[in-house]
Amino acid sequence: MARAVAWRLAAGLIFGISTAASAAAESFDCVIDPAIVVKVGSQVPGLLDSVIINRGDRVTAGEAIATLSSKVESATVALMTVQAGSTSEIEAQRARLDLAQNKLARVEELVKRNISAKSDLDAAIAEAEVVKRELALAEMRKRAAELELNRAQAVLEQKTIRSPITGVVIQRSLSKGEYLDQDKQLATIAQLDPLFVESFLPVSKFGSIKVGMPAMVKPNEPIAGTYEGTVKVVDSVFDAASSTFGVRVELSNAGQKLPAGHRCRVSFDGTTD
Repeated sequence: MARAVAWRLAAGLIFGISTAASAAAESFDCVIDPAIVVKVGSQVPGLLDSVIINRGDRVTAGEAIATLSSKVESATVALMTVQAGSTSEIEAQRARLDLAQNKLARVEELVKRNISAKSDLDAAIAEAEVVKRELALAEMRKRAAELELNRAQAVLEQKTIRSPITGVVIQRSLSKGEYLDQDKQLATIAQLDPLFVESFLPVSKFGSIKVGMPAMVKPNEPIAGTYEGTVKVVDSVFDAASSTFGVRVELSNAGQKLPAGHRCRVSFDGTTD
């Protein structure tokens, strides 16, 4: 009798431990998605002069991935560079101003000695003022040329299409020689670091999942291993049809070793089943 009671107690203890472990190991279906998927187009329409990327290429933010035909814009930049860099007009006006000021000084001295008339002094003052204004206009024209050069360079820069994110090219839609208008996309690029793990949990779990808590993600085969992420989003609006709510986990993917678009299991207690 005592032995039977001991077996029941042992069995109950084992069942309790098994139940607790099962509850601790509870996990949920999830999908590993790219953090961002961008369809890259162009600010301006034009004929593609070069397309540098192909499907599967890794690109960094700001990297040139294609160029549009830009012969006219390049010629404009070259012209404006010469005009903005020229200082000959300003130098000529400064030389004229030096002469006018020297003349004014001589006339002033002559007027003081009653050798020249007051009208000669007025004329010399007026001439110096005119040259000052012409120098100011020359400096303004040079500044305007510099601004025109900046504008021309900005227009030319629009002919270079750059990747807005660091990621991998998952689709290239056009090739060299094709026309790219503002309604078309050149390529689709996905950011794979970090990854977003999306899961839907039963509403009974609402309140137990908090933003900032750790989560363990186990990708389906053939991807091996378990990876720790952090809860970034807990939806506050339920899906009435399925009685679930969404949870997003951010998963670091340095080196982009983990693929996106793959199913997984996620748990929020540090273990997976």
